[in-house]
Amino acid sequence: MSILIALIPALAWGSTGLVTTKMGGTAAQGTLGMTFGAFVFGMLTLGLFVVPQAGMEFAFNPRIWIVGFVSGLFWAVGTAGQFVGFKKLGVSVGNPLSTAGQIVSNALMAAAVLGEWTTGRMWTFGLLAIAAVVIGAIFTALPDSKAPAEVNPQHDFKGGLVAVLISTIGYMMYFVFPNLLNKIGYISNAVHNRHDGLDYMTAIVGPQSIGQVLGAFIIVIFFMKEGKTMFQKGTWMNIVTGLVWALGNVFMFISTANPNIGQATASTLSQTGIIVGTFGAIYLLGEKKSKRQMVFVVIGAILVVIGAIMIAKLKTL
Repeated sequence: MSILIALIPALAWGSTGLVTTKMGGTAAQGTLGMTFGAFVFGMLTLGLFVVPQAGMEFAFNPRIWIVGFVSGLFWAVGTAGQFVGFKKLGVSVGNPLSTAGQIVSNALMAAAVLGEWTTGRMWTFGLLAIAAVVIGAIFTALPDSKAPAEVNPQHDFKGGLVAVLISTIGYMMYFVFPNLLNKIGYISNAVHNRHDGLDYMTAIVGPQSIGQVLGAFIIVIFFMKEGKTMFQKGTWMNIVTGLVWALGNVFMFISTANPNIGQATASTLSQTGIIVGTFGAIYLLGEKKSKRQMVFVVIGAILVVIGAIMIAKLKTL
């Protein structure tokens, strides 16, 4: 049962691109609608879990709220970039590139900034894992010049890569920021490690959802210039996308705190969502691939998953 629960984040996060595509709307509407869904789930988590579990004083700790709020702003940047990437590249290409970018950037930040890679052996295997992820991501995005036009639709590949790069930076800071603030001493070890980190990480969710909504409004109005259309049908439909993402977020925290699963296994299993996103886009959304491309997509997805597993298991070396 514990493993099944730990697979929920992979299913939820992997299907985010599929759900937002089905819900329709622009990238801006998808971003804003998703934050509304995440906000609903964040407030429910705060009121129904964090306050009863950790108490009012911990739940409304000012420093935790600042960390959560800022990480939510970073998340909004990551989500907006990801949705733009999906629109420009297609989900079957954008999803593995985005996943690979997150795996690589989070691993390097953990190694270089948080100091989690402490031996030469860890660095060797870590860099090999990153190479596997990068090669896998390239394989999933390879075009087939000999395939018919319906298999190679016109994509804004350069614009899509820029969007995915921005998304990767946003998501990297979203993931790293709570632990980085502990690393520099802003969040004490007593707060950070309470109940194996479960209280701290779930207490972040409420203020984080507020930062997500505010960040989304700023991005949609001032950068995407879609203020006049942000409350149309596409936004409200994508609340479903936000609820799906938030469901995975909560179960990720539960699995991380479960001694039978732990951080390494939980994070590894969550990355298998690349399979759901990539193959779901091909078989459910009808994104076309040639036989040659399908071979590279399968090999690429396997390499990304292998790289993610290697990174997650580095601490056991």
